[in-house]
Amino acid sequence: MRSTLFALVGLWEEVCRGLNMVQEKNDGINKDMVLPPIQQNRPALSWELKIKKKLKTVSPCLGKFRPLVGQCCHQCTPDSLRKKLGQSSSLGFHNLLSVNETHTRYRGWLVRRVCCALFVSGCKVYPSPVRSRLERVCQSNRVREALTAEHKAPEGGDSQGQLNRLSTFLPLINTCISPGLLRFVGWLMLKMFSSIFGSIQVNLNHLPPLHRASQEGSLLVYVYVRQTIMDGALIPLVLFCHNLRVPYTVCPLRINSSFLRSVLQKVGVILLPAYATTEQDAEMDGLYSPVMTSLVHELLQEGQAISVGVSAESGRGGQWLACIRQLIKEGSFPDVSLVPVGISYDCVPRSDTQVGLSSVLRWLWSLLWRRPGGSVRIHLAQPFSLKEMCESGRCRVDEWLPLQDLLLPVILNNRTDSVFGQRRMSWLLPPHNASEQTHPERDLSVAIILHLIFSASSCMAVMSTSLLSSLLLYRHRKGVSTSVLCRDVAWLTDELLFRNKDVGFGGSLVEVVHYSLSLLAPHLIIAAVPSRKDPFIVPRPSLAATLHLTLQAQIVTHTFILEAVGACAVSAMLCEVAGSGVSSRVRSDGVEGEEVKGDMEFDVVLCQSELTERTLQLCHLLPPGFMPTCQSSQSFALDAVDSLVRCGILIMEEIPRDVPICDFWKREGALTWTTTDDPYHSDSDCEEQDLRSYKISQPSQCPEMLFFLCSMLAGHLRALCWTTSVLDLLHTPLPEAEFMAQIHFHLCDAANKKKQHYESCSEEAAHTAVRTLIDLGVLLEEQQKGGVLLGVSPLFQLSENRKKLHRFISQYLYN
Repeated sequence: MRSTLFALVGLWEEVCRGLNMVQEKNDGINKDMVLPPIQQNRPALSWELKIKKKLKTVSPCLGKFRPLVGQCCHQCTPDSLRKKLGQSSSLGFHNLLSVNETHTRYRGWLVRRVCCALFVSGCKVYPSPVRSRLERVCQSNRVREALTAEHKAPEGGDSQGQLNRLSTFLPLINTCISPGLLRFVGWLMLKMFSSIFGSIQVNLNHLPPLHRASQEGSLLVYVYVRQTIMDGALIPLVLFCHNLRVPYTVCPLRINSSFLRSVLQKVGVILLPAYATTEQDAEMDGLYSPVMTSLVHELLQEGQAISVGVSAESGRGGQWLACIRQLIKEGSFPDVSLVPVGISYDCVPRSDTQVGLSSVLRWLWSLLWRRPGGSVRIHLAQPFSLKEMCESGRCRVDEWLPLQDLLLPVILNNRTDSVFGQRRMSWLLPPHNASEQTHPERDLSVAIILHLIFSASSCMAVMSTSLLSSLLLYRHRKGVSTSVLCRDVAWLTDELLFRNKDVGFGGSLVEVVHYSLSLLAPHLIIAAVPSRKDPFIVPRPSLAATLHLTLQAQIVTHTFILEAVGACAVSAMLCEVAGSGVSSRVRSDGVEGEEVKGDMEFDVVLCQSELTERTLQLCHLLPPGFMPTCQSSQSFALDAVDSLVRCGILIMEEIPRDVPICDFWKREGALTWTTTDDPYHSDSDCEEQDLRSYKISQPSQCPEMLFFLCSMLAGHLRALCWTTSVLDLLHTPLPEAEFMAQIHFHLCDAANKKKQHYESCSEEAAHTAVRTLIDLGVLLEEQQKGGVLLGVSPLFQLSENRKKLHRFISQYLYN
């Protein structure tokens, strides 16, 4: 009997292995897009049956190689780029949730049932000593000076009085990593994420450099762009499962439950003080910044790693990077290696700013009935030296100017030439850092924050839902059939791969579209009409649906930002031509124009200098994180124009001249020589600038491509226009929070009246628009004891100047 039982068990194991082998073989075609099991086995919906089956596949790579993402900047950190620590192009991806017996030292049927617990117990946990950390923080010069400045303790006062004042910070200082609790929380997170996501794909090519840097004793700081509460949990879990040091994670959320706070602080989570609701509230305390700076100093002295999230809209979290840079400058430790982390979601999970025990229990209970949906892709970029980045001199801040100095002469005085410089965004650092750093030092810290936001966003993969959301929002707003949508998905995937962007999907084209539509179904209207061959898909015209699609499409906009800026500049010049009725205004000197009658055709010649000027002016209005700080605005504008030539929208034309451009001997004037001390010097600077012009390409798909790119920035520009229009309706000055709330209300009201353009009325759009107007000098900040008051400046209380500003912004807006 026993032998029969063992034989049946053995036979069952062989069958299971056979099924797994068949499944792995079948998944080879579609290995980059893991469908949740419930979606794979369910019956097809009525509209799904109408999708015409095709054999065409979507490849996640060009040829045999994937796009190489995550490399550090070749301008700012050439030495770090030269190392290429253990880079390999053949390791592929690892699904973090796929834990089986091969990940343990044991085998057998019982091991397969408890393999997750055995795997977690075998992961390496690095020690985290807390001995005398509290004493060292309390005795640090920063904390002692802050206590003296507050008159809470005399110079050299007793330690008991200091401890009483620092009592609210003691749990933060004593944050540690308990090996047993860390393993339990790791096992729990693997189980929870299995109920939320279908897979968590980690790029294995990026792990050897981290292992090498860890063995060399480098201090690692992981930097990611904040999207959801899951970000801060995914990074430690990935590092823990791959035997890397688990970092101390900075959490910007308020945790109400004392039990949860105690548990999180024992797995390395640095929380806000118990009295603070937000980071702004915590920074109002004069002791918070000195205590946190001293804590970071002690953690890095212990050899610990740190994980920091930075907000792309407000720059919150960047103060931690400025603090680390200040410590390096003081000589506390020689250097730190920064690791940008790109996290991409098929569907970005919702998260609350306040977390309590009851909300966590309700969430855990909901996981029991939740179907796993969507996948996550994580790229850990190549580590690079923060010291090298600061000392390379490429992040130049000497050319930074206030936005009003860059654009107000053009807006109010109708100047055609722009002031050369780069927009200063000093507001990305909290006000309390202003007293600790000089103006150039503060600008350099802001430049590093902006560069890290750009780097982390650049190594994010484009998921299938992001690609589909971008097409539905910016190309097929009025609806599209499934066959046309499949064609455009294949086209846009190739465009992304040509731009060295990783895509988080692959396999059959129909499966990719079906999988994405299944995840986006709550935000779409899918109509299967019997008279039509294909289902018809329309984005749902609601605020929630549009904001969700816009959030998903942001990474595509980031990838095409050069083309989008250039397309908006071309659109502005075309609108000027259509308004004037004569095309010669945008022609170069010596080119005769002809009147434009009826509908304007794309037979227009655009002057290179004017097109570059328009592009440069629009660059200054971009939100933070869309362009690297080591690249000048002029270079970015030239690249934007060149990108339109590469993608076939513009055709370059040379102005006829008497002497051929290739005949150097007959050129008038002698050669000029310049010094090469300037790092931005080019050999072509001493040559005469060639007169060039551009013409709109005539293929039928060119207008669609142009308008598709213009639509990517329409939401941001429209929010600026609407905010400018409602300034005369506000009774200013108002507190900053109330001002933001009223602007957000007016944006939502404008979208509801038009019943469209809901992407322009999000809180992030309102915040970015208000911050841009502050930098332009349209709004003035007045510091008060209770906070900041915002009011309209006297210059823009005149309706004529507000109309000029509205006209300047709206020229780039594609409607």
